[in-house]
Amino acid sequence: MIRRLGKICGVTMHMMCTKWPALLAGFLGLTLLWLPLSLQAQLVLSLAALGVMFFGMTRPENTVFRFITFVFCAVLALRYAFWRTTETLPPFTDPLDFIPGLLLYLAEMYCLLMLAISFFMLADPLKRVAPKVRSLEELPTVDVLIPTYNEDPELLAATIAAAKSMIYPRDKLSIWLLDDGGTDAKRSHKDPAQALAATRRHQQLKALCRSMGVNYHAREKNDHAKAGNLNDGLRVSKADLVVVFDADHAPVREFLKETVSFFREDPKLFLVQTPHYFLNPDPLEKNLKTFGSMPSENEMFYSVLQRGLDKWNASFFCGSAAVLRRKALETTGGFSGQSITEDCETALSLHAKGWNSLYVDKPLIAGLQPETFVAFIGQRARWCQGMLQILILKRPFLIKGLTVSQRICYAGINLFWLFPLSRLAFMLSPLLYIFFSLEIYQANIQEFGAYALTYLIASFAMQSYLYGKVRWPWVSELYEYVQSVMLVGSIVSVVRNPRKPTFNVTAKGQTLDSNGLSPIAVPYFVIFFVLLAAAVYSMWRLATEPVASDLLMIVAIWNLLNLFLAAAGLGVVAERRELRRNQRLPVRRHGLLRQAGHTWDVILLDASSGGVSVQFPDQEPVIDPGSDWSGEIEVRRAGRPVTFPVTIRSVREFDGVNVFGFGFPQRSPRTFMAIAEIMYSDQQPLQDRISRRQVRLDIVRGTLRFAGWSISQSFRAVGYLLGFGRSGKVATFEDAPITVTSNTTRIPGETPQLAAAVGGVRSHA
Repeated sequence: MIRRLGKICGVTMHMMCTKWPALLAGFLGLTLLWLPLSLQAQLVLSLAALGVMFFGMTRPENTVFRFITFVFCAVLALRYAFWRTTETLPPFTDPLDFIPGLLLYLAEMYCLLMLAISFFMLADPLKRVAPKVRSLEELPTVDVLIPTYNEDPELLAATIAAAKSMIYPRDKLSIWLLDDGGTDAKRSHKDPAQALAATRRHQQLKALCRSMGVNYHAREKNDHAKAGNLNDGLRVSKADLVVVFDADHAPVREFLKETVSFFREDPKLFLVQTPHYFLNPDPLEKNLKTFGSMPSENEMFYSVLQRGLDKWNASFFCGSAAVLRRKALETTGGFSGQSITEDCETALSLHAKGWNSLYVDKPLIAGLQPETFVAFIGQRARWCQGMLQILILKRPFLIKGLTVSQRICYAGINLFWLFPLSRLAFMLSPLLYIFFSLEIYQANIQEFGAYALTYLIASFAMQSYLYGKVRWPWVSELYEYVQSVMLVGSIVSVVRNPRKPTFNVTAKGQTLDSNGLSPIAVPYFVIFFVLLAAAVYSMWRLATEPVASDLLMIVAIWNLLNLFLAAAGLGVVAERRELRRNQRLPVRRHGLLRQAGHTWDVILLDASSGGVSVQFPDQEPVIDPGSDWSGEIEVRRAGRPVTFPVTIRSVREFDGVNVFGFGFPQRSPRTFMAIAEIMYSDQQPLQDRISRRQVRLDIVRGTLRFAGWSISQSFRAVGYLLGFGRSGKVATFEDAPITVTSNTTRIPGETPQLAAAVGGVRSHA
């Protein structure tokens, strides 16, 4: 007892010694909030608070220093909010100034609220490590559910093969393809063309699943979209755990090894979520040519925010790359489908029932993002509307069963999707003063410097501090701007009728055979030219007005920043062609190439579902890229050979060494299993690719780079608008059709993309 008391006292003293600086900083910060100060004293206080912030940022992994940084940033933000509320609003008696001024003020207060919530969510992000498995007999049974609607069979075959290759006892793993494109309702559609297309898809995918040894299931009706499809999958499957993979999300072999063991440690655990890693660039990365060099957009959410949510038991289901407990899902009637973001809604319902979740920050799947700007906006519109549906219909800040921290986290996640309103308010507000002299923000240059400028510096510094490795300066603003222009209508629609939005599948695997403007580019050009006119007019006013006001100078600079943002946005909607249907993954593996009795050592550099690129470390064979030269490549897994046929497609020189591109002359289930072995046998290439591009960029270099984008991309987009810089169609290689080398049977009405054998595994239809 004495020893235990001593241990408790020791722990208490240690906590007091390590936390008292943070408590002192918090008390001091709260005191500074209410001090009445002159303008000069406020400037001194602001600069001092910035100094303490920058000192606290020197040790980002230390929670005490982190808390100190948060406190003094909050001091600057709240003093700005108080000054903004009491000193800068136009008089109520002047509605032309007051109404737009109030709207701008509300947009700023929304940003301050989101800043406070982000401080809470990111107070102490967690990093999980999978517990060791003691015995294979302890492992639970697992059902893998792959919902599909209109995806190509080639895409599905690659995902199925990767799922089959996962490390797990074969007798405890079942894989289900849930086909919502071949349901009874679709096959019986009154439109004969639609009915025929659904029937052919049903037959194709059923045969594909038979040939690959997995289960096929198509339900009767397409009720409740993806959530309904998954729930029907729960009805026909029976394993303890359920893994959900989107049709384009291929897992690495270690996926179950890194996730399943957590469920034995916590019987109340309902979810283990992993990040979504993408093989291809999104439209911004593709059109600005940043993929591979700049952190991807999703890395901010998956590398930082989800880890922060995990601290508060609030990490949520993201629709794919996750493991869920069937017993937990049964307590809420399966996957929730009231909103069109069934993933977050399902997690909310289960958290409210007292179940737990956790997040593993390790890329364990490789998927595809929308390739075109239209598809990208369509995806974000669905996320926006679904999250606002949850906010309105579920009211997470009031729902019973959630902890206070979970309420804050869910409310913050849902409220985030109101950003289009604030972003457009910041974009358009300067125009009211420049063109119409409406004084919606009343301040002089000294006040702006003491309160607003120091707050903005603190805000940018915190963004770099929290997200510096995963989000470069100004890139968040650009992503928000290009979405905001189109998402305002989505917000209005869901607010008017929260139950109206419907689930739309995001198109994947698309190609663009020529450069050109997006079909929805017009509003971005209109905004750009209006801001450009405002910039010219504000410069003219500053040069010609006898006494130009301080406010005009502030607004002119503000508008200039908006112009640079809109200019970079033009580069996003100026689409570059994308001919590659099959995205490559660097692999760096040794193999053997055999042809006509000859054998060569090769290094596999990268692979896709369409082919591989190799180098010959020793002697190169004589290969004419225009010929039909064919051979067979062998790689080894756990000492066993994995072979697949290849045919030459191209030869190119890279750093003085020839790189040979080989395609697959045929793609049988064996070929797809080999592709899965090459691409997804190891998680490390995914992690390396992320680590290489997660490089911190300071505000100066980030601003200069962004200014370069603004200038170059606006000229490129205007060139497209005038008909310059567009490219014609280019011939490309067609992928080989899916075939089976034995027992091959043609399916009635099948398309050239699929010829599959009728095997002997069970299927449900």
